[in-house]
Amino acid sequence: MAGSDNQTLVTDVRPYGEGDAVNVLIRDGVVVEIGADLSADAEQTVDGRGGVLLPGFVDLHTHLREPGREDTETIETGSRAAALGGYTAVFAMANTDPVADTAVLTDHVWARGQKVGLVDVHPVGAVTVGLGGTQLAELGAMADGVAGVRMFSDDGKCVHDPLLMRRALEYARGLDVLIAQHAEEPRLTVGAVAHEGAAAARLGLAGWPRSAEESIVARDAILARDAGARVHICHASTAGTVELLRWAKAQGIAITAEVTPHHLFLDDSRLATYDPVNKVNPPLRESSDCAALRAALAEGVIDCVATDHAPHADQDKCCEFAVARPGMLGLQTALSVVVATMVAPADGAGTLDWRGVARVMSERPAQIVGLPDQGRPIEVGEPANLTVVDPDASWTVDATALVSIGRNSPFDGMELPARVRATLLRGRVTALDGAVVGR
Repeated sequence: MAGSDNQTLVTDVRPYGEGDAVNVLIRDGVVVEIGADLSADAEQTVDGRGGVLLPGFVDLHTHLREPGREDTETIETGSRAAALGGYTAVFAMANTDPVADTAVLTDHVWARGQKVGLVDVHPVGAVTVGLGGTQLAELGAMADGVAGVRMFSDDGKCVHDPLLMRRALEYARGLDVLIAQHAEEPRLTVGAVAHEGAAAARLGLAGWPRSAEESIVARDAILARDAGARVHICHASTAGTVELLRWAKAQGIAITAEVTPHHLFLDDSRLATYDPVNKVNPPLRESSDCAALRAALAEGVIDCVATDHAPHADQDKCCEFAVARPGMLGLQTALSVVVATMVAPADGAGTLDWRGVARVMSERPAQIVGLPDQGRPIEVGEPANLTVVDPDASWTVDATALVSIGRNSPFDGMELPARVRATLLRGRVTALDGAVVGR
């Protein structure tokens, strides 16, 4: 086959980890051939020997901090972390400074992401002006802007006024966009810093009850039902939330939910050291909650994994637990944590195969927000947003070696399974063997 400057060949990979190894030829950002004996004089060849080929991952919940806190993360550094983590699309939350509550801000985030060019950075618009919870933001203008905002959230804060949330859902229905809720009844979490349970009581930490989350999940499911709208629950963290989601879906309510890798893997026993790296919102819960979340993800009651990647400066984490900022890094470790908890856990329970990993990390998140070119099947004619995973690799997390500006990884020093070998955005390699590949 004649050479081409817009061809990439991925060799010796197994799509979804199934069947024999094949080669995949990509031209002009589209998969054009798949075959065991396929060869081509391509501009770039990715050696995928022994690798699993998956659709590129989509993260519905990322904090990139730009504009306003570029000392903790930028769209460029966050994009680098995303590419290394196997992501081809991320959704950047609105709690920046200034808040992304106008089309000027959301279009800026989109343009910066396009300029960096390592991952599609989709801005999330704020539901309320300044995240203040009193006045709806310009949802229509942001949806109609250059960025074409698809999802709105006040994440970091709950839209706690039920009438305002009802109006937001009604507007969202007309615009065909998604409202994503940070489910936390603020009157139940005043001063709270840790899950309300035996560990917090023993350590003298103010408790954060499960009911603070669950009461908002129940309320918003009912509001979405009556508005005929879609609602998405951010970072589900309790067994009770799982049961509420199960009930709501059985009623035909258009509700979806995400779970973070850290809520799948870590529980409140880690608080014994008082290390603020373990402080997150919502808090790490009990091991029984982790088990319920893993089972719900495998079953599909929880739809997808989202990182809630939240980098912080050292001074915001290296302080007393009660005053530390909540949040953890997640983009570069997400796949490995999902594999550790869902693909090959020691107890063998509630596991996913590689096709299941594709469902929760790529296909469902893309479907939830209606991305037409992400989370697509690995077939001829489909966009080449792809991730090559080495399923047999293991690696030890070194927080100082992660490319995010922040260093607040709770997985620092842990040995984790599986690693991203390559990421391709529309056929162009953006990460290869642990290094970012620029344009």
